[in-house]
Amino acid sequence: MKPSPCLSLVILFALIGLATGAEQQRALLPPADQMLAESFRAETAELADRCLADIKSLDDWNNRRGHYRDQLFDMLGLAPLPARGDLKANVTSRVERDDFVVENLHFQSSPGLYVTANLYLPKNITKPAPTILYLSGHGPVISNGVSYGNKVSYQHHGAWFARNGYICLVLDTLQLGEILGLHHGTYREGMWWWNSRGYTPAGVEAWNCIRALDYLSTRPEVDANRFGATGRSGGGAYSWWIAALDDRIKVAAPVAGITDLENHVVDGTVEGHCDCMFTVNTYRWDYAQVAALVAPRPLLIVNTDSDSIFPLDGVVRLHTKVRDIYDLHRASDKLGLVIGPGPHKDTQDLQVPVFRWFNKHLKGEDPVIEMAAVKLLTPQDLKVFNTLPSDSLNTNIHDVFVPAASAPAVPASSDEWQRQQSVWMAGLKEKSFAGWPKEKGSLQLDEQSSVTRDGLMLWTMDFDSDPHTRLRLYLLTSARAKRTAHTSLQILDDTDWKETMTILASVFGKELSTETAHQTTEKSRSEATDLASFKQRLADNQTALAFFAPRGIGLNEWNNNPRKQVQIRRRFMLLGQTLDSMRVWDIRRACDALRLLPFTAESRLEISARKSMSVNVAFASLFETGIDSLTLTAPPSSLKSGPDYLNVLRVLDMPTVAAMAAARSRLIILTDEVERWAYPTEVARRLSWSSEKFKVQSHGSRSYP
Repeated sequence: MKPSPCLSLVILFALIGLATGAEQQRALLPPADQMLAESFRAETAELADRCLADIKSLDDWNNRRGHYRDQLFDMLGLAPLPARGDLKANVTSRVERDDFVVENLHFQSSPGLYVTANLYLPKNITKPAPTILYLSGHGPVISNGVSYGNKVSYQHHGAWFARNGYICLVLDTLQLGEILGLHHGTYREGMWWWNSRGYTPAGVEAWNCIRALDYLSTRPEVDANRFGATGRSGGGAYSWWIAALDDRIKVAAPVAGITDLENHVVDGTVEGHCDCMFTVNTYRWDYAQVAALVAPRPLLIVNTDSDSIFPLDGVVRLHTKVRDIYDLHRASDKLGLVIGPGPHKDTQDLQVPVFRWFNKHLKGEDPVIEMAAVKLLTPQDLKVFNTLPSDSLNTNIHDVFVPAASAPAVPASSDEWQRQQSVWMAGLKEKSFAGWPKEKGSLQLDEQSSVTRDGLMLWTMDFDSDPHTRLRLYLLTSARAKRTAHTSLQILDDTDWKETMTILASVFGKELSTETAHQTTEKSRSEATDLASFKQRLADNQTALAFFAPRGIGLNEWNNNPRKQVQIRRRFMLLGQTLDSMRVWDIRRACDALRLLPFTAESRLEISARKSMSVNVAFASLFETGIDSLTLTAPPSSLKSGPDYLNVLRVLDMPTVAAMAAARSRLIILTDEVERWAYPTEVARRLSWSSEKFKVQSHGSRSYP
């Protein structure tokens, strides 16, 4: 179904208005925020341009469809699929009306992962009936601390289907079901390790849907060859997951559940969505690729024209790309687009076309819709549990749903160690760092200043980490030095940046006016002592000290509102990156910049960092050559508490990273948790590395190597 001419004009003006507004908003941002916004815009455009672009024929699509579906399973944390064990289904009560019956039931999609649901059945069924899987959105029904499940909010859909000859199973979701789980790990709870684990609650919802179809297939009343899926808002998103993943869904009608990356990343609708709306975007998809996996089955895309979290322009862009895939199948009549008036709301303007779509494609009928969808039951009528099960894992299912990599074995030989490293590196490149630029490109290295004060020379240089991210590198030397034999590169976190700039400003104050304008006047350490330490290290005229803050820190600090910082980090994930994976890239580029400078090109390079930033340094060293040594101060011993990189905990954890880093560069770890670094210590012993190659030492305070 193509938009009418009038609708096309409405869409055109909406697109012009949105584009103009976005450009005006970007122009008002501070420089660092403008740079970030432009980077997001360019990355989003790249993914949008390549989405389905290589599909030129039906053969192209058929050859790739299975691979795409495998990728989607993987991005939902469902590769491999959990075991399909006993559902342990149980109907706990029934409600009978004149024209339909409701069975309140639960099943376990995996052991301890309970799914509560209401099954709506027409009265007096004489043969298997077409069956709708209805997925609830976020509609909490909680009274006196008791959750009745968001299925209660969507009961009118289940009742309508049952009163019109369908069976309908209305599922609770993980969050806001009778057993309260969590959809807001990155959005609200600071659980960035969800990214590292490759976990998204969207995967749980998809798995529950798959298992719901398994359950329905056991019911004699159900015609398992006529399954449909629909839902609104969050339920619209889950309708996409199940329809894309499972061909048992013959007809789909998601309502207000999908839009494209431009809306989410550039226009900011990600800020209105919890984590269940998104895959872990390992393979860097735009969302039309999800929708296309439904083809050529009947698909109705339904939305309103003023939906603030599923904007019209993104829905139309997505529909246009999906229509091309349906055209290849010569099935354009199986794809529909319905745009109703109003905001993000469940209305009859949306309900009626959905009902007609299922009548047409599951029943072969098109009667006039005369019956309204209305709520007929109380929350108490639809409650499944009187007492919640004690063995439920719902609340903390994120801890176990996606398996982490098993603890690695200590290699028996150097050959075995090389084989292990090759496997880990391949996993990191595919699963965790695929969002890096394909080529490094020109640094466009540009000296900003060189100033001599008090026997010291400070150089400042800017370079392009990627085409839309320009960063600054500082180089401090003795004023008498001509060429260095040793360069010590300190990678700065926010605290280090403020302290280092304060120290440098004590000598080069006027020249650092831009930098010091951002700094606090509070000093946690003795400025004079630190400056003396710098001078001592430069006294041989053969050493250079370099300082570098990756993106989002120092001069490149973005909006420091904590809520905005959260949404910035979530945008990176939607683009198949993380903030820290891109900081790893920045560190690699800083190394490249030092290699280009005649002053430091031939010198030995040592890199040091503290706490979470030291993890970024360790990963950067795995992808770079020519790093002589690393000093990591107080690094987290597990990536569950460190920086996040997509899927990294499915590949390895921090002790393994340390062992790999030590195999390439001399490594010193300064830590108060020496016992947590047993694995690299044992690898070093087994492979007979020298005591200078790898050391783990206790430290009581911050140490600059």
